[in-house]
Amino acid sequence: MNHFTFVLKSAIEDFSRNKGRTFLTSLGIVIGVLSVVILIAFGLGLRKYINDQFQSLGSNLIRVVPGQILRSGGFSSTGSMTTIRFDFRDILKLERVKSAEFVIPIVTRSITVSMGKGTEPATLYASTADIFLALNLKAQHGGIFTKNDVDKRSKIAVIGPKIAVKLFGNEDAAIGKNIKIDSQTFKIEGVLEAKGGGGFGGPDLDSFIYMPHTTAQVFNPDKKFYAIIVKSKSDINIETAKQEVKTAMLKRYKEDDFSVIDQAELLGAIESIFGVMNTVLVAIAAVSLVVGGIGIMNIMYVTVTERIKEIGIRRALGARTSDILLQFLVESVALSVLGGLMGLGFAYLIVFFIQNFFPAYIDLNSVVLALGVSSVIGIVFGVFPAKKAANLSPIDAIRSE
Repeated sequence: MNHFTFVLKSAIEDFSRNKGRTFLTSLGIVIGVLSVVILIAFGLGLRKYINDQFQSLGSNLIRVVPGQILRSGGFSSTGSMTTIRFDFRDILKLERVKSAEFVIPIVTRSITVSMGKGTEPATLYASTADIFLALNLKAQHGGIFTKNDVDKRSKIAVIGPKIAVKLFGNEDAAIGKNIKIDSQTFKIEGVLEAKGGGGFGGPDLDSFIYMPHTTAQVFNPDKKFYAIIVKSKSDINIETAKQEVKTAMLKRYKEDDFSVIDQAELLGAIESIFGVMNTVLVAIAAVSLVVGGIGIMNIMYVTVTERIKEIGIRRALGARTSDILLQFLVESVALSVLGGLMGLGFAYLIVFFIQNFFPAYIDLNSVVLALGVSSVIGIVFGVFPAKKAANLSPIDAIRSE
């Protein structure tokens, strides 16, 4: 143990005498560890972000959509190829399902909203008044539309806070104002509380514009629905509710014509996609760790060449082959771990600053992985120059210039 401590202290003293070379040698490891840890932190943050989004909508939501969109835990590439679209007969059929508390038709499309000379892209989300209860949506300013508004086809809209700010400067100023969608005028009834979204290809919930689905028939003349949301009663098991919904739909459609999906399934499918993406990105970032290891190996070879006479003297004074091997192996591992610690430190700083905008975080597994991988790299790439040093003949080493 004393011998190892001496070797480690000697390596640290050597690093302090050559600070510039030590930093440049470790730079590849610094960048590699930084990249890997940051990507893992983003992946963890993304998972938390998605979970929070789904939990905010409630756990007892069931979506009925055309086609088989989920297969083997992921999204199916053929799910959107079906030609069916739902109509009022499907709504009436599902309203008779015992476990259903709400049955909500959904009409959605991308739109351009204008107010005066200003225009903004948004998403139309037309439904019944129950959509606000089902999705836990609350008005921050003004109010929401009612069943009476749906029955009367009132030309009103409830908008997300982001689109309100873009069009009117602030959320409160939007109340009572008119907007135009495809030359049709609608009065803003309310502005919803911020819900979030819009990152990583997901829907920007705060740019949604809600209106009665009867009013939206001006954009949907065939009166077809993109999807149906069923909110099950709180005392009903979600699997039981799903089976009842599926049984009701099978009276009209074939099994491959539609999908019945709960929140957990949808969340799992989204997480599997981002999990694969994150793994690929981490693997790409890990290439820089290999490059950093090769850099350490090259510098260690140079170090061996520079210190041949020192090695010869140590061997002549009684140092064993294993002592020389340990000396250079410890230096290599120390360089690599030093780079790992610096990379981890930079990663913590970056994550600290971005947590104001995104819930990324570094867990213990990331720390262990970073330091473990950097140690392994130091051993793997340090063993070759260390063996070269250990195998030098003492007489030849002392004679070298």
